[in-house]
This record gives sequence, structure tokens and C-alpha cells, in this order.
Amino acid sequence: MRNYGLKLKISGLLFVTFCSLFFVFNLSGAHASRIDKLKSKINEHNRQIEQIQKEISEYQKQIDKSMGEAASLKNKIRRLEYTRKKLNSGIYLTQNQIGAAGLNIERLSLEISLKEKEIKGSRISMAETIRNINETESQSIIEITLAHNKFSEFFNDLERMESFQKEISVNLNQLKKLKQILQKESDEKKEEKNNLENLKSRLVDQRIIVDANKTRKSQLFRETKNREKNYRKLLADRLTKQKALQKEINEFEAQLQIEINPKSLPPAGSGVLKWPLDKIKITQYFGNTRFATKNPQIYNGGGHNGVDFRASMGTPVKSAKEGKIVGVGNTDRACKGVSYGKWVLIQHSNNLTTLYAHLSLIKVSKGQTVKTGQIIGYSGDTGYTTGPHLHFSVFASAGVKVRQIRSRVCGTMMTLPAAPHNSYLNPLSYL
Repeated sequence: MRNYGLKLKISGLLFVTFCSLFFVFNLSGAHASRIDKLKSKINEHNRQIEQIQKEISEYQKQIDKSMGEAASLKNKIRRLEYTRKKLNSGIYLTQNQIGAAGLNIERLSLEISLKEKEIKGSRISMAETIRNINETESQSIIEITLAHNKFSEFFNDLERMESFQKEISVNLNQLKKLKQILQKESDEKKEEKNNLENLKSRLVDQRIIVDANKTRKSQLFRETKNREKNYRKLLADRLTKQKALQKEINEFEAQLQIEINPKSLPPAGSGVLKWPLDKIKITQYFGNTRFATKNPQIYNGGGHNGVDFRASMGTPVKSAKEGKIVGVGNTDRACKGVSYGKWVLIQHSNNLTTLYAHLSLIKVSKGQTVKTGQIIGYSGDTGYTTGPHLHFSVFASAGVKVRQIRSRVCGTMMTLPAAPHNSYLNPLSYL
């Protein structure tokens, strides 16, 4: 009877293990089929994404080409039209990325569910193995010996139990690996969900920028009545106002005096600040650059007070370091097309303050704390520009403030960052 009981336990253990594995494999087959279908859909989205990115690249080439051509109403309208097409393609791209992200989340959910079932099946099998081994080991050697008619049967059963003990060790290692895979897939799912939320937010932003581009084109038609000579006059008037306003600002800043302790600033070197854009192409440097020297009517001999980066309409602009938003504004409300346009000013903990100007959309508000690399807005061509770009300035924090400047040429109060000339720093010393 005892011999029969031990064999029954071992047979029962084999049955439980078989059932657990059968359940997992059966579930795995159903899940694997669904996962394969999801992967196929994800690949299709990725193919569409690749095609859309090629279209966007072609539109960007046309925009860049128009930037190199002479300023004209026809060229300006053509550039706005290519920008519209590029922005709409960007929306379609984001929608496809959202679709792919949603499918990825579903795929990861199925894979996580499968791993959880595998872990559950492994636990049941291992628990039954341990229980049977414990029951067997609780019997004395005499009881086990008497339970067998032959010594060969006794040793055969012992070998089986030793084999199951080895199975426990293998099963335990498999369980640990399954848990590691499960944790990795869970982390990937969280990251994908976060990515999905960011894409949805970006989609809303892109639609706002598209609408702003339409409005800009309509305004241009109203201001010029679709006549080249009116466009030329508009450009000349804005240049005259920009020159006069810059002179007013220079005079105002020349009256500001403050001692800047060089030791209060971080040592110059790469990495003190992070680049505000993912792709970097500098179009104008800091100080008395060739453009600034050739265009004294714009800078009044003061040189360029920051660095300009090529950035097409709607490019995400990121904080160069964690800090506090000490000001946001839009100079176009007071005097259109002659200054920074939409701007953001961030004060950092290392006694540096950074300015981001000519934005198409601002995503932060005064008093808000931001992290390094956080999107604070999108590039554009608000204010005085010859085309979409990002203007980036770095100040000694002790000198720069958001100030009210009464402009005689604009006949209004201008709200914008201003600082004594010794507070302007070369951004490239810290990037």
C-alpha cells in the first residue's frame, strides 16, 4: 500500500505539472497569434511613418530653398504653403505614432499577461513538487524500505524524487528569469504609455501651430493686398521700427549698471547647459558676427546678443537646464514684427538665465519649475525674423530682469528681458 501511495504521489505530481504546462502552452498559442497580428499592424504603421518622414524631409528642403532666395511676397507665400504642408504631414505622422504606440501597449499587455500565467503555472508545479518531496522526506528510511517489495523499486522511486528536486532548481531559475522579463515588459509599457500621452499633447500643439500659420498667411494678404510693392513697404517699415526699437533698448541697457562677480558664474565648458534643440545648426553666432557687422542698422554696433539656431516652424524647444520660469511674453502684442516675438526666460540654479525667442507656441507659464530637456515651446518666426529660427541668449542671472520699456517708435510699453551689456554671455561657452 505504501509503495502504491508513493507512486500515486509521483504520478499526481506529473499530472499537475502536465496540466500546468498544458494550460500555459494553450494560452501561449492564443496570445502568440494575437501578438503576431499586432506586430504586423505595428510594422505597417512604421512603414507609413517612414514614408511620412520622407515627405516632411522634402517639404523642409523646399522651405530651406525658399530661405535662400530673395525676399519677395511670392516667395513668402510659397514658404508659408510648404510650412502648412509640412505641419499637416507632422500631424499625420503623430497620429500614426499614436496608433503604433497604442498597438505596442496592447502587445505588451498580452505579453505581460502571458508571463503572469507562466509564472502562476510554474508556481503551482513547484509548490506541488515541494509538497510531495516534503511528505516523502517525512517518512523514515524503514517506512520507505518496507513500502517496497523490491529494492530496485525503492531506488527507482528515490531517483525519481531526486530528479524532481533538480526540477525545482531549474524551475526556480526559470521563475526568476520570467519575473525579470515581466518587470522589463512592465517598464516598457509604462514608458510607452508616457510616450503616448506626450504624442497626444504634441498633436494638440501641432494643430494650434497649423491654425497660427493659416492666420499668419491671412494677415499677410490683408497687409499687402497681394501686391509686391506693399510687401516691400511692409518689410522696410518693420526694419525701420526694429532699428529704432533696438536703439532704444541699447540706450536703456547702457544705463543699467551692475557688478558681475566672475566667480559667481559656472566655469565655462561643455555641458554646463544642454542644447535647446535635438538637431543643431547654428546660423548666427554671438557678438560682432559678420552678419551683425554688415547690418549695423539692426544691431547698432552692439553685436548679436545670443546664438541663432536653424529650426523650422513647430520644432520642439527644450529647457537647457532645470530652473524656474521667471517670465513669458509676446512683444508682437505691443509692436508687431520688431523684437523677440514670443519668448520664455528661465532662471537656473547656477546663476545663469536663458532666453528662448521667436517661438510659435509657448508651453510654460511664469513661476513654473521645469526640468532639463522639458519642452517649453515650439520654434517659429514671431517678432523680427528673416525666417523661422530659435534665438537663444544666456545672461548672468544677477543682471537680467523682465522690464517695462516705453518705446517712442511703437508708442507703447514693451515687456521683455533686458540687462546691462556685461550680463550678456556667449552661449557657446556653456553649451
